[in-house]
Amino acid sequence: MIIKKRLATGALGLLAALACGLISPPAAMAGEPSADSPKVELVLDVSGSMRARDVDGASRMAAAKQAFNEVLDATPEEVRLGIRTLGANYPGKDRETGCQDSEQLYPVGQVDRTEAKAAVATLSPTGWTPIGLALRGASKDLSSGEGTRRIVLITDGEDSCGLPDPCDVARELAAQGTHLVVDTLGLTLDSKVREQLSCIAEATGGTYTAIQHRDQLSSRIKQLVRRSADTPAEAPTPVQGAAQCAKAPYLGSGLYSDRESFGEHRWYRMRVAPGQELRASASVAADRAVDPDYGVLLRAVTPGGRELVRGSEAGSGRTDVISSGLRYPIADADDDEDTTERTVCLELSQSFSAPASVKRTPGLPVELAVDVVGNDDPPADVAAFGLGRGWVLLGVLTVGGLLVGLLWGWLARWRVTVWRTN
Repeated sequence: MIIKKRLATGALGLLAALACGLISPPAAMAGEPSADSPKVELVLDVSGSMRARDVDGASRMAAAKQAFNEVLDATPEEVRLGIRTLGANYPGKDRETGCQDSEQLYPVGQVDRTEAKAAVATLSPTGWTPIGLALRGASKDLSSGEGTRRIVLITDGEDSCGLPDPCDVARELAAQGTHLVVDTLGLTLDSKVREQLSCIAEATGGTYTAIQHRDQLSSRIKQLVRRSADTPAEAPTPVQGAAQCAKAPYLGSGLYSDRESFGEHRWYRMRVAPGQELRASASVAADRAVDPDYGVLLRAVTPGGRELVRGSEAGSGRTDVISSGLRYPIADADDDEDTTERTVCLELSQSFSAPASVKRTPGLPVELAVDVVGNDDPPADVAAFGLGRGWVLLGVLTVGGLLVGLLWGWLARWRVTVWRTN
């Protein structure tokens, strides 16, 4: 009897375990990507111009299909990948209809290679080139999850719709603070196409590549997909600086993103205790056309306005990012001195300007890295000893000048004495 009860109990336990395993959600199954898995969406131009046969003797569309098949075979298991098209469905001449032609061909998720390849195989060059619309759609496709997000745009022409402007869309996506990167691949060497695709990539911190061969297209897409898997998802924390130090937000150690209008000054605050060193760096990106001369200034000042130390950088010509940084150590306090934290104000300003035709909104992207570390050794930064204020430097120059003057006078008298003797 006892054995029968034990057998019945064991059978019930086994059934319960099997039932739990059967009803467990798919996300818990082995091999299923987690919520923070990197996500990539390939956005492919399927407009009529993709019929051109100038990629190693084959059409641009054929080269793209071959590259996609190779990329699908090489996609890492941890990457969730999707495919979106533009200009794939409407062959007519109605601009309004053609400029709404963008759809998701394969949803973002774990790749079923057979299904994805079958979807790509059905594509045929058809319609218009609504790049701006496709970028907005791709951003929505990638909106969920906490992992890195990347759009890879493959096209052979510039946007044929005008609105929304692809560069403006790229700046909007960057201004949302989601750290979405757009990489662009151009299947033509046309200067206008290069200019627009470069603008899209630069606005989001991505890259532009001109493609001329099939193997080059395949290898570049594979590289970008692998990069998404290898890049940690460390998005800067959005913050908004103030117009004056008294109203500036307090920052802890970390990476922050902000936006500054042309020629604007923004303030932030940090707390630094005696025996610690403040380290800060700021980068301003030129994500649109700017005038050739520019600069960036990062200053550390007291709440009363006295400058402690500054870092600056200037440039001329075309650049993507300009950066500057500073360090400010505070010496250890003696036993009878106040050891409370001190407020240090950080002022970030830049002197970018642009032609009147360039849009001012959103502002230029700013990335600010700040940290407070222990200062075990005596401060090495000259600003800690007052050189930033000029008094110690003036004293050193005065004493040095006096010594040099005395030495020069002694040498002059010695030469005169030798001359008279001879």
